[in-house]
Amino acid sequence: MSTAAPRAVRLRTALTVLLACGALAGTALTGAAPAAGAQRAEQPTPGAEQPTPGAEQPTPGAEQLAPGVDYRDYDLDGAHGTAHAHLVTVDLSNAHVRVDLLHPGAVAERATVSRLADERGAVAGVNGDFFNISEAQHPGVEATGSAVGPEIAGGRTLKAAVPRGQRFGPALPSGATTEDVIGVGTDGTARLDRLSLTGSVTTSEGTLELHGLNQYALPVGSIGAYTSDWGGASRARATCGTDTSRSAPCSTDTYEVTVRDGRVVATSGSPGSGAIAAGTTVLLGREAGARELRKLLRGETVRVEHRLVAASGAAYTFAVGGFPVLRHGMPVPGLDDSASAVRSAVGIGGGGHRLLLLVLDGGSAYRSGLTVAELAAALRDAGATEGFDLDGGGSSTLVAREPGEGEVSVLNHPSGGAERAVANGIGVFSGS
Repeated sequence: MSTAAPRAVRLRTALTVLLACGALAGTALTGAAPAAGAQRAEQPTPGAEQPTPGAEQPTPGAEQLAPGVDYRDYDLDGAHGTAHAHLVTVDLSNAHVRVDLLHPGAVAERATVSRLADERGAVAGVNGDFFNISEAQHPGVEATGSAVGPEIAGGRTLKAAVPRGQRFGPALPSGATTEDVIGVGTDGTARLDRLSLTGSVTTSEGTLELHGLNQYALPVGSIGAYTSDWGGASRARATCGTDTSRSAPCSTDTYEVTVRDGRVVATSGSPGSGAIAAGTTVLLGREAGARELRKLLRGETVRVEHRLVAASGAAYTFAVGGFPVLRHGMPVPGLDDSASAVRSAVGIGGGGHRLLLLVLDGGSAYRSGLTVAELAAALRDAGATEGFDLDGGGSSTLVAREPGEGEVSVLNHPSGGAERAVANGIGVFSGS
């Protein structure tokens, strides 16, 4: 698999020629769409097949990866230098195009975007949410590789969000939470939303509230559920830190209960590890949650229920975490406008029917990147009305598969010199 971007070179050459000929007059080099009402110089060829009214049309100067999926690259002027953007535009109104979560098969695993895309047969893909990348402050505790925010793949809930104080990544803008997601609903419309966990543990003594699902950090005093989707990683990290401090010590007051087919089959005084069988749920409690779980005896009947509830009330086929940077065409208040970096983001346009996957190049000539505020402006200039920041730096990766090719290529240059294994991503799929 090549990490070069031959199509980017060809496209820059084509754009140079077009600019020299005046074909892009009135359109900014930053790649913004022509102003509303602008007329094309070309007239339709008599008898030629015309586009379906209302259908998303290819972006001028872009390369088509598949029907409804276009790619282009261009320079952006940032406060700290020139950045180079790679943009994949996805027409969600095309019946043959869909997006879904790319993930390694377990919440607590990581893989490169190219591997995730090739395994699923995606035509394009971008890295996703921030994740539990290190545990230097908790010696002997395994970093899980699990994402910060909620995950929904193929309509199925995989995990919920960690407490705000336990997240990785840059500071959140005012009003943002770890429950923020970008997703595509069962109605085929993309939107920004918030997904919160609703869950319970019902026993003969009453009902306990569930505050975690397959997440690397649990709220202090709570109970979390772990299923086969978690994978085989140790659950010890879930009891480290507090709701306000990721680096706080691990709790010494913990307890686990294993429930299979509705009954308690095992208990333990410390978090365990290893694969969890289908149909089995491990309940892990810390502090007050641990004290409640200690009351459960082997053989006791237990019912565990959990689901993610959207603030909008929508149902989702796909959702991934990050944080909003653009709403209704306006930057979110309080965006950082000083720290510049290589970044990844996704925008929504066309009333929720167009998705824009934007990744900055990490090559040495462009490593100055953009600030979060500049990123929001870049998404707006590209045609987005809503924008969402994803993990950046060494994680920023955009891949695509050339028509006729059997595997994807990395379009940008990852800032670390090679692809980083990530927790999840957004995959674009084309076909019936």
